Parts: sequence; structure tokens; C-alpha cells
Amino acid sequence: MSTLLKVEDLYVNYGDFEAVHGVSLEVEEGEIVAIVGANGAGKSTTLRAISGLTPPRSGAISYAGERVDGFSPKDLVRRGIALVLEGRQLFPEMTVEDNLLVGAQARAGSRTRSNLDAMYQRLPRLAERRTQLAGTLSGGEQQMAAIARALMSEPRLLLLDEPSLGLAPVIVQQIFDWIRDIHKTGTTVLLVEQNVAASLQLARHAYVLAEGRVALHGPAEEIARDAGVRQAYLGA
Repeated sequence: MSTLLKVEDLYVNYGDFEAVHGVSLEVEEGEIVAIVGANGAGKSTTLRAISGLTPPRSGAISYAGERVDGFSPKDLVRRGIALVLEGRQLFPEMTVEDNLLVGAQARAGSRTRSNLDAMYQRLPRLAERRTQLAGTLSGGEQQMAAIARALMSEPRLLLLDEPSLGLAPVIVQQIFDWIRDIHKTGTTVLLVEQNVAASLQLARHAYVLAEGRVALHGPAEEIARDAGVRQAYLGA
């Protein structure tokens, strides 16, 4: 496998507050990588920097061999990076279908209709609610719509920020099963999750962030066996 994403010595500030302190990570083409850690560890900020939403103060971000820190979010979507934000962030006064079509604007072009049909085939509940306002969907349906919107841009790298947040356990399992299916189609996934146990079962490699720094990284199976991780996050 080749390196698809490389983050080197990343620093990100919100005003005078430094949220990320020298984070470095790599994502190989075709794998699932998890970033785990407590609230405020810098996980979401790292994804926002990679996606262009929060420009880094310093450091380097390379994607498919190209230096991309400083690129706009739209430019990154066109290159194949899509982010699903924490909290879904749908347009609540637009229909489900219109939300999905927004995801196709920067990249899909002539394949938009076939991609939309594929989303509805995979997610019949969204098909049933295609004319419904997105703000009236359940939390699980909104998360499915948010991921589907990102997939409409045909991403090579899918960034997922807390996809299980606030969802019932049965819905969480459905979301994680879908992430597995997305990965099987060839999409590389970088997953930020507070559900440490589930994400370590899903991922091939993992990074543990603490106070804006990488505290531990390696194969997900090894991270799951680490005594400190088990005590802090797995209740063992």
C-alpha cells in the first residue's frame, strides 16, 4: 500500500489557544485509521485542518503526494477528500434529496443521478424520505444522510467525525456496518470516535490523542491491548 495522507508536525490554534501540538500521522491507501481520545484531545481539530476548514498554524499536510495545507475545502473535495462533520450539519430546511445533491456539486458531475440511485438503494429509509425536510429526520437518519452526502462527491478519502455521537446502540451498529461496507468499495477512511472499543475493532491502525498530542499509535489490535488505553477508555 502507498501513503495517501501524511500529516507532519501539525499545530492548530483557535486564537491564542493551541488545540493541536505537533501531531503527525499517516493513512495508507485502502485502510481504516482511527483517531481516539477524550473530549478536547484535538481529534476534531485535526480533521478540520486536514479538510481545510481550520488552517494550521504550522506543519505539513500531504495528500496523494501533493502538499495541500492551505487549500480550500472545495479544492480538497475536488481532489477526493470529504468530511462528515460532528453533529451531521445538514441543511435542515432543505429536503433529504437536495442535501445529497449538494454533496455532488464539486465532483460527481454526470454520475450524480447514478450515485443518488445507489445511495437510495443502499439506504431505503432515505429513499422513502427523499422529499422530507432534513431537519425532521431522526438522529440516525440524519447521520446516514450526512455520510451519504459526503459519498456523493466520490471521495478517495472519507473523514468521519464522531459518527456515533448521540445515537442509540442499534443505530451505532448500523453506522459502523456501513462504514465497513464503504471501506470494502475501496474508500480510505479516517475515523474520529469517542466510542473507542468499536473504532479499534473497525480500524487497522489507530492514534491516541491526549491534550493535542499523539500519545500512542500503532496497529489497532495492539492499541486495544495497551493497559493504559484499556484503563482510560475501555473500562478494563
